[in-house]
Amino acid sequence: MAPAQRTAESVWDYPRPPAVRAAHGRLVEVWFGGRLVASTRHAVRVLETSHPPVYYLPAADVATELLTPAGAVSYCEWKGQARYWDLGVGDRRAPESAWSYPEPLPGYREIREMFAFYPGRMDRCTVDGETVRAQEGDFYGGWITAEITGPYKGGPGTTAW
Repeated sequence: MAPAQRTAESVWDYPRPPAVRAAHGRLVEVWFGGRLVASTRHAVRVLETSHPPVYYLPAADVATELLTPAGAVSYCEWKGQARYWDLGVGDRRAPESAWSYPEPLPGYREIREMFAFYPGRMDRCTVDGETVRAQEGDFYGGWITAEITGPYKGGPGTTAW
């Protein structure tokens, strides 16, 4: 069955500061090391001007036993302090490939106890069966699907946008 046709979304129509929106029951899956490491219909999307959506998946729908604290943190002026996670399946490791906000700032409480994954560090990430493309750059974790249009921040020469 083909994925449902979606209305085009320009990342330039997304808000700043970012907004948390339901993913409307879409099936979001993450694959690594030959294993399905996350699968949910309860994801939320964080939408921010110039960025493809970042999908956050509930911890209950993630194989959290495969995640180990990476020790790295970053700070978002809107969401608060992010904690990074390494993903390991068998002998394969993906350092700092997931992140979470254990205590997000007000306005972002929906992403507490949820995980986001860098799609470019996974074997495959899908939304309703469509394999996503990763946002360029080594910091942003946007998921690009057919309905998402850019240009996107993250690639060479875009840091000053």
